[in-house]
Amino acid sequence: MTISFEDKTWECAPGTTVAEAFAQLLPPGHDKPLGAFCGGKVLELNAKLNQDCALKPITFQHEEGRRIYERSLRFILLLAVHRCYPDVRMRIEHSIGFGIYLQLEGKRVVQGDAKLIEDTMQEIVAANLPFKRSRWSRQQAIDYFNSLGWSDKADLLAYRQFDYFNIYECGGLAEYFYGAMLPATGDVPVFAVRYHPPGLILQMPGPADPSVPAPYVSRPKHMATFFESNYWCQILGCRNAADLNRLIDKGELNEFIRVNEALHDKSLADIAEDILRMNARAIFLAGPSSSGKTTTANRLKVHLRVLGLKPVLISMDNFYQNRDQVPRDEKGELDLESLYALNVELFRRCIRGLLDGQEVGMPLYDFSTGMRQDDAYRLRLGRDEMLIVEGIHGLNPVLHEGFRPGEICKFYLSELTCLNLDDHNRIRTTDARLLRRIVRDYQFRGTTPEGTLAMWDSVRRGEEKWIFPYQEQADIVFNTALHYELPVLKRIAYPMLQKVPQEDPNYFMAIRLIKTLNYFRTAPDEVLSEIPPLSILREFIGGNTFYA
Repeated sequence: MTISFEDKTWECAPGTTVAEAFAQLLPPGHDKPLGAFCGGKVLELNAKLNQDCALKPITFQHEEGRRIYERSLRFILLLAVHRCYPDVRMRIEHSIGFGIYLQLEGKRVVQGDAKLIEDTMQEIVAANLPFKRSRWSRQQAIDYFNSLGWSDKADLLAYRQFDYFNIYECGGLAEYFYGAMLPATGDVPVFAVRYHPPGLILQMPGPADPSVPAPYVSRPKHMATFFESNYWCQILGCRNAADLNRLIDKGELNEFIRVNEALHDKSLADIAEDILRMNARAIFLAGPSSSGKTTTANRLKVHLRVLGLKPVLISMDNFYQNRDQVPRDEKGELDLESLYALNVELFRRCIRGLLDGQEVGMPLYDFSTGMRQDDAYRLRLGRDEMLIVEGIHGLNPVLHEGFRPGEICKFYLSELTCLNLDDHNRIRTTDARLLRRIVRDYQFRGTTPEGTLAMWDSVRRGEEKWIFPYQEQADIVFNTALHYELPVLKRIAYPMLQKVPQEDPNYFMAIRLIKTLNYFRTAPDEVLSEIPPLSILREFIGGNTFYA
């Protein structure tokens, strides 16, 4: 059989592993592979090849490679916690930079716990224990996880229709991790465990230098927002996918939607009160793709009206450069995520003039032509009027030059999902946002799922460069996640993702999203009427009366 990589081929016997093939095909000095893409699928290094195929190495520089590394590292963490504290239940909560925040439930975490767990993990890595994959029946897996007290995982597997699962075993412990793993613990040598009361942070390497743990970056506002959302998940009794499935099965999703939406509305009402006390003249509202910026800006406007203010909405998109002046990225493509895709000087001049009481000629941007019309309309703020300026760069300090302290309120929002698949497997916020965007782009922008998937890496690079570094500069942080949204998005996204062809270069992303959605019941028809017309989710599924 013939295995190829780029223009190099290797003849070998059936049963050759991916790792063996890469040992022959990759040039000296190539980044260490963590897996392989083959026919749109992700293969593990110890997967056996039985027919002609072309392989593409997955390295740590690729997001999929970092996911493989993280899954394997989480197993080592779980094994270490199980050895140190056999009766303690661990829960992975969320990411923070290149780290993962976790809690040991029922145990008061102290400084020494971080060192003990890290030392135990190092011992497990040094032992180079294999991650052995075996096929278990569904009932066998359910019985095993129940015996460990991991009812969250047992309950989730009970909702799947498959009779068998691929379970990994290592060091006398078995686990199900929903994706590809590395061959052995020795393949995961770089990490650190940090004390972060009331929990711990498992620090991973970053793509800039995978040989060392990434530096820890303190994000107290980010963490506080997650803590608040996790608290509400506990109050609502819905922390994992199986909890949400039970609500659907019991016919209680209607009430759950009402409570979720009421919490959002209460939060925005409280935020409006905070802004009133700040006495700011302008709100710069920012967030990454599909965080719900437009709907949040409109809902905030309503709550500020209740308090006697008259906000005027302005979209930062109208300050885009004409298409021939937009900067290009390293691939030579238009970099619409760059701050300098905007006419920064025009933006500052217009906003400054409005806050100074001047009548200002405002621009409008036509996305169909890629041209901006300056002085498209005239605007002057009244004495009781204020601005809400919405756009992805609202927290960038370059845009704040020329404004006095306290004159602007910096408002950051994102979808920070706190719902896990189970206690050991989180749902990544980027996947939740991608699902939102796939649904919205298809329904309202004429973009196929393949088109959205193709641009997602570029969007993510732009967010990492232009948005996330400034999120801690926000005066206010708002989580736009709705704990019920994945079963609703599944109704629209699932059949579309199933049609992504295997030859599409981003097929593996479609499969990854399908696998996540497979763990959720589909929201029934009758609950859709419970989603209010001003819901953030309506921005993506349709029916938002702000845009009627």
